[in-house]
Amino acid sequence: MDSETRRYRTGDSEEVRDLTQDCTAYVEGRGDGLLHVFVPHATAGLAIIETGAGSDDDLLAALGDLLPADDRWQHQHGSRGHGRSHVMPAFVPPSVTVPVLDGRLTLGTWQSICLVDLNVDNPDREVRFSFLPG
Repeated sequence: MDSETRRYRTGDSEEVRDLTQDCTAYVEGRGDGLLHVFVPHATAGLAIIETGAGSDDDLLAALGDLLPADDRWQHQHGSRGHGRSHVMPAFVPPSVTVPVLDGRLTLGTWQSICLVDLNVDNPDREVRFSFLPG
């Protein structure tokens, strides 16, 4: 198994960051297998969704409705509502796995691999890419 860690800065606002281009470059020329992407943070997750047509903003809005940024959370430190970021990975998991055929991701036409980060207190993120040959 081959693996690599990349760093991303998500900034001071909630973000859905499209990682598909980096994932595509990582698997290029590797043959058949699986791409496993993992974010080793308790307050971030990964989603396979459509981007650029409003779905990324819709995801953030849905998470805002489901996990409001208020003071209801027992886990409290940092910015208001920070505890929701620790609950989010139960809904947006910290990993995704995508089949790779002939060095190409087998995503659907409108699918993208995205980092989802609601935690405005920690803008520095690591994402681990691993390739498991088939």
